[in-house]
Amino acid sequence: MPDQTPAELAAAWVDLWNGDLALSPSIVATDFVSHAAPLFGGAAADNTGRDLLERWISGAHAVFADLRFKVQLGPFQDGDFVILRWKAQGTYTGVLPGTAPNAKGRTVEFYGTDTLRISDGLIREYWANADSLWVVQQIGRQYVPA
Repeated sequence: MPDQTPAELAAAWVDLWNGDLALSPSIVATDFVSHAAPLFGGAAADNTGRDLLERWISGAHAVFADLRFKVQLGPFQDGDFVILRWKAQGTYTGVLPGTAPNAKGRTVEFYGTDTLRISDGLIREYWANADSLWVVQQIGRQYVPA
């Protein structure tokens, strides 16, 4: 919706990440670009398109039941950019290989900062900084060096 303010778009962005995928066409550009590494696999080069974002969000909700994001700071605007700091919490579903046997059902929380570039009333680019290491430590995921 081109008439939404950047703050309204940021609030809708959080609602989108909270699982309201129906918002996606009204706030995210079809040629959306993510500058974020996928947390649980996938190619870093696979970073374009609104459908990619929707798959990422669906995947996050498959890994963490009842996943909820809440804004802690912001949104702050600088030109075409909107920045917000968030906290997320969800219950680990046990779907990832290599996690601790007792991790399923564990409440996991993590924090991050999203930077959104908005143009023509749509979110066109996304930079994410999240404490992914803290996430994998909470679920006991083990990495073996190659």
